[in-house]
Amino acid sequence: MSATVSTAAGQSTAREQSHRRIERKYQRSRRSPLASLALHATLIAASVIAIFPIAWVALTSLKSGDRWAHPGDFSNLGFSNYSHVLGDTDFVTWLRNSVVISLGTMVLAVIVAATCGYAISRMRFPGYRATMWLLLVVQMFPVAVLIVPLYNLMSKLHLIDNAGGLILVYCTTAVPYCAWMLKGYFDTIPIEIDEAGRVDGLSPFGTFWRLILPLSRPGLGVVAFYSFLTAWAEVAFAVTFLQSSSNYTLAVGMRTWVSQYKGEWGLMTAASVLIAIPAGALFLLVQRNLVAGLTSGSAKG
Repeated sequence: MSATVSTAAGQSTAREQSHRRIERKYQRSRRSPLASLALHATLIAASVIAIFPIAWVALTSLKSGDRWAHPGDFSNLGFSNYSHVLGDTDFVTWLRNSVVISLGTMVLAVIVAATCGYAISRMRFPGYRATMWLLLVVQMFPVAVLIVPLYNLMSKLHLIDNAGGLILVYCTTAVPYCAWMLKGYFDTIPIEIDEAGRVDGLSPFGTFWRLILPLSRPGLGVVAFYSFLTAWAEVAFAVTFLQSSSNYTLAVGMRTWVSQYKGEWGLMTAASVLIAIPAGALFLLVQRNLVAGLTSGSAKG
C-alpha cells in the first residue's frame, strides 16, 4: 500500500514539475506589451513602405491630362488614361508581342533546362564538369557584354527584329540559371525511382518523362515563373533586337511615350497597371508550386 502511495506521489510530483517547466517556457516565450507594440508598428511600417509605390502608381494612372504633376490632387479621378492606352495607341499589339515572346521563352527554357538539369544530375558523361562550370560562368556575364556578340550572331542568322530571335536571346540568360536550379531539385529525387523505371522497361527518356517530371512540378513551376519574368520585364535586349513598331514589346513601345522634353506619365502608369495583370495572374496560377519548389529546395538541398 505504501509503495502504491509513494508511486502515485512520485507521478504527481513529476506532472507538477512538467507543468511548471511548460509554464516557465510559455512565460519566457510571451512578449511584453511594449515588445508586441514595437513588432506590430514595424510590420505596419514595412507594409506601408511596400504598398505605397503600387498605390501611388495606381492613383496616378487615374489622373487625366497633366494632373499627374499635382501629387496631392486626387479629385475627379477617371479611366481616361486606360481608354487612351487601349484605344489610341499600339499597346494591344505590344502586349500581344510580349505575351508571345514571354510564353515562348518560358516553354523553350523549361524544356531545355529540364533536360539539361536531369542529364547533369543523373548522368556522368565526358565534359560533365565542364558543362557545370559553363552553366555557372555564363551567368556571370552582364547584359552589356552579351549584346554585341549576340547581335552579330543573330544578324548572320537573319533573326534581327524577329520574335523567334529574341526568344533565343532570352534563353541564353534564362536556361543556365534554370538548368542549375533544376539540377539541384532533381538531386533531391531518390535515384531508386530511376532504377525502378529501368526495371519496368522504361528508356532513360521514358523515366524522365513519366516518373521524374511529375515529381518535379514545384521546381518546374519556379523555373517557368522565372523564365517568363525574364522576358516579360526585359528592356536592353528588346531595344537592341527589335526595330519595327509592329514587333515592339511593351518595354520597347512604352519608351516612345517619353521624349527629351516631355513624358506621358499618365499613360505610363496606366500601362504599368495593365502590364502587372498578366504577371500577377501567372503568379496566382503557379503560386502553390512556386512556394513548394522554393521550400523543397531549401529543405532538401
